[in-house]
Amino acid sequence: MTQRAILLLLFTFLQISYVKSQDIAILKYGGGGDWYANPTALPNLIRFCNQNIDTTLNPKPLVVEAGDINIFQYPFIHMTGHGNVFFTAEEADNLRTYLLAGGFLHIDDNYGMEPYLKKELDKVFPDKELVELGADHPIFSAPYNFPKGLPKIHEHDGNRPQAFGVFHENRLLLLFTYESDLGDGWEDPEVHNDPKEVRMQALQMGANIISYVFKN
Repeated sequence: MTQRAILLLLFTFLQISYVKSQDIAILKYGGGGDWYANPTALPNLIRFCNQNIDTTLNPKPLVVEAGDINIFQYPFIHMTGHGNVFFTAEEADNLRTYLLAGGFLHIDDNYGMEPYLKKELDKVFPDKELVELGADHPIFSAPYNFPKGLPKIHEHDGNRPQAFGVFHENRLLLLFTYESDLGDGWEDPEVHNDPKEVRMQALQMGANIISYVFKN
């Protein structure tokens, strides 16, 4: 392990393991993809969680870059977009250290990022694979119950929604939601004109993810 990695782990112990911050951050990444997509999504999800599942999250999500040491201040990082994703070797190393030390990354494919993302995740975890989560995983049962697993929010290609994870020592440290598009369901109602029940499903599933990270 390099000296930098050791210092990052020590810093992470103080930032993540000892005191769990109430900040959520959006991951800014390279490659030209629109990491800034769905600008109203996370604020709406945070508001829903604070009102319905007794969280005390800071209402305004922040932005952090993949290679920034400040990433260790955030127990939960959200990533989305439609297109290309690229991590440098240093960024991949930073993300790996962050996740192994207690951080959590939720990646929500806003349609079109999946092939680019998988290639870059191989840099972050060359020795791990994305594993599909079964409907019996705890993330689908509390505080809201989704007996069939990840809900379908937007049709896109019409494929079934899937939730994939990366695990380390039985801990889910990365969640990739695919063919669901939760973030669109979190946006202001007039953005996509989704029915109320569809938006509620998206917000409740998002609350399950938040609860899984902040209450475990």
